[in-house]
Amino acid sequence: MTALGKYLAKRSVNKSKVARRTGLSKARMNELTLNPTARLRADELYLIALAIHADPCEMFKTLYGHLALKPEE
Repeated sequence: MTALGKYLAKRSVNKSKVARRTGLSKARMNELTLNPTARLRADELYLIALAIHADPCEMFKTLYGHLALKPEE
């Protein structure tokens, strides 16, 4: 399960309903929530956040806040 999948599961989100509201296919929603190599596009994240009544910036930080820059030499 991906970080997005865990995020949606924690919020008890119905993926089919999100797919309908966002215009994303059910297959794409499954890929984004189950396939660790799937890349979530910014527009998809924004639409999903709107569909589940979440703040897109907070959702972005939750999903990608673990990333960091390499230290300068």
